[in-house]
Amino acid sequence: MEPPKVNTVGVIMNGVTGRMGTNQHLIRSICAIRSQGGIRTKDGEIIMPDPILVGRNAQKLQELCTEHGITKFTTDLDAALDDPNNTVYFDAQTTSRRTDAVKKAIAKGKHVYCEKPTAVTAAEAYDLYRTATDAGVKNGVVQDKLWLPGLVKLKTLIDSGFFGEILSVRGEFGYWVFDGMGPVAPQRPSWNYKKEDGGGIISDMLCHWQYVIQNLFGGISSLSCLGAIHIKERVDEQGQKYTCTADDSAYVTFQLESGAVVHFNSSWAVRVHRDDLLTIQVDGTKGSAVAGLRDCVAQHECHTPRPTWNPDVESPIKYSEGWSRVPDYQLFHNAFKVQWEMFLKHVVKDEPWHHSLLEGARGVQLTELGEDSWRKRAWVDVPSLD
Repeated sequence: MEPPKVNTVGVIMNGVTGRMGTNQHLIRSICAIRSQGGIRTKDGEIIMPDPILVGRNAQKLQELCTEHGITKFTTDLDAALDDPNNTVYFDAQTTSRRTDAVKKAIAKGKHVYCEKPTAVTAAEAYDLYRTATDAGVKNGVVQDKLWLPGLVKLKTLIDSGFFGEILSVRGEFGYWVFDGMGPVAPQRPSWNYKKEDGGGIISDMLCHWQYVIQNLFGGISSLSCLGAIHIKERVDEQGQKYTCTADDSAYVTFQLESGAVVHFNSSWAVRVHRDDLLTIQVDGTKGSAVAGLRDCVAQHECHTPRPTWNPDVESPIKYSEGWSRVPDYQLFHNAFKVQWEMFLKHVVKDEPWHHSLLEGARGVQLTELGEDSWRKRAWVDVPSLD
């Protein structure tokens, strides 16, 4: 019996020396795929990514290569793009550096896959999509949260009709980020709190909520957003105090095309008293569910208690006991790795793909509209972007 055909795909990985790029994209995605022997396709062939790491710090790149068994790195992006063996370009740089690099890759005929936000402005993000489409290269944006186990279980409930008509959705995301004034070091970089450096939780998280809402609950017709800088001063990596100029919290209400109402609180200035750093509660006419990063619990109408408001006596109902855990009906892999495998199968085998740079542009658009709503203190409509 002949061994399966191996499709080796040269992948330029630009900007993976940062925390997310190293941990999620390099180690838990590309290295994990290589360790498992590649990606097995429907026809029995194998796709094997062959990464070359690109960045500005040669020492960091060398250390990553040595630690993870990678043989190629360079500080010369143009040279990597000129190599015909490299067919995919991945960008995890800071957002301000992304547009020029992605356009270079498209001009060289590379398929492109990007972290989000895909650009600084919605106009730039949409232009990236049009440029890639016109060039005929396959393209995509990271939308990792769709493959979190908790959200996969939630999507299964939605698709089964469990909720009946979905009425409302409430999302809570965030945690306390230490300001560095005391003995505990901050766990996020200082640029996150500097508007001039591209920081802010609105720009960081609304692009996530856009694809989560669209893929699970439907299109967004309008929104109202209130941002806040709750913590006014923090301490940077050099131990210097600085004034925060970017929002650390956002309170956003979305009206969906279906009429359902979605509200998301996002904050780096909140202490967690819930089951996970992200929880999403969905209420429908027939049932409700609460999903976290990994788990999901549900309550059908037949198990819904009938409470009566009486603050003078202790409630006889133990509300948490009326919910059932949605089982782990499948083996869940790292969400970033799942999407990497999907994109590489799209590139090599032309398998279906629904996460193009157009979706990235929609995320940036929603961020701009959120900031516009905050500035105007008003509801704003969400125009269709096609």
